[in-house]
Amino acid sequence: MNINDQLKTIKDYYSPKIIGEVNDVFIKLVKIQGNKVPWHQHKNEDELFYVLKGSLVFEIENQEPFTMKKGDLFIVKKGINHKVSSKKESHLMLIENKSALHTGNVTHEITKSIKYQLD
Repeated sequence: MNINDQLKTIKDYYSPKIIGEVNDVFIKLVKIQGNKVPWHQHKNEDELFYVLKGSLVFEIENQEPFTMKKGDLFIVKKGINHKVSSKKESHLMLIENKSALHTGNVTHEITKSIKYQLD
């Protein structure tokens, strides 16, 4: 599979697309632009972010925000309240447990079900 070809099929921001699975985790691609991701956490799961294109402002509760750029990878440990945003279009790869909801403990306008992410 070609990741760039898969990204071309994603038309909407904040709509993760599951492109594969390894054991108990999904590999997802997502495009974001703006500041719609709510503060959230994943009670029982870690989450991996890898920036494929653009940059990502990463915020962790009670810490200074930091910027990730193309090629950067960050793992958010379970239970850590966090959010991300991007001024310009950015492309990300996410690796999340199959049990993880992409907006964690928060239901929000951008929340998508696993079924939606598989289509």
